[in-house]
Amino acid sequence: MTQRKLKLTLWPTLFTIPALLVLVGLGTWQLQRMQWKSEIIGTFEQRISDKAVAPPLKVTNIEKWRFKRVALIGRFMHQHEFAITGKTFEGTAGFHLVTPLQSTDGKITLINRGWIPFDKKDKPEVNLINEGNIIGTLKLQHKASTFKPDNDINKNYWFTLNREDIFKYTGKKFSDYIIYLNGDYKLPKPKVITANISNNHKKYAITWFSMAISILLIYLYFRKKNY
Repeated sequence: MTQRKLKLTLWPTLFTIPALLVLVGLGTWQLQRMQWKSEIIGTFEQRISDKAVAPPLKVTNIEKWRFKRVALIGRFMHQHEFAITGKTFEGTAGFHLVTPLQSTDGKITLINRGWIPFDKKDKPEVNLINEGNIIGTLKLQHKASTFKPDNDINKNYWFTLNREDIFKYTGKKFSDYIIYLNGDYKLPKPKVITANISNNHKKYAITWFSMAISILLIYLYFRKKNY
């Protein structure tokens, strides 16, 4: 091999080998993430499908309770109710009614009671509920989207459950989770909770492996052409 051919193959080789190692490593890591995420989704789906109901809520580890059905006993604080706008049910716009509940141990938890149409806001018939038999699905509350408008605290008009805004409005602190009410209620209409968690790691792994194969084929073609 001449010195010129050596130079022509050396630099592509020095680039290709590290690139292949990185891309294959990323693809393998994504497959591991896919397996991990699949196990999490399976756990959450099992909790959702479990008909057993945990005793009155005493959460010590939120990860062990996510998507689990729990029972609560307490008093709804309707004076601090939130109607989250921009929610739909079967194509009809309305609110999600979120009501704080103070349990017997003094802890205050946000309860998403479900969907109501616009004309039912502040109507007494949406507050007919047995406070001694509250069952719901527990979820960790996510941070509010930055793309939604700010809440109008003065007018009690809400787009998100921003915890800072809630504290300013009520002067009270809530637990880090939110519970979605279960039951066959006409209004509010409870939201059906599913373990709808994205798991795109297989697609990402295919992308990384495809890039590695493409670089390898280009490298082999280049070497063959310059021999």
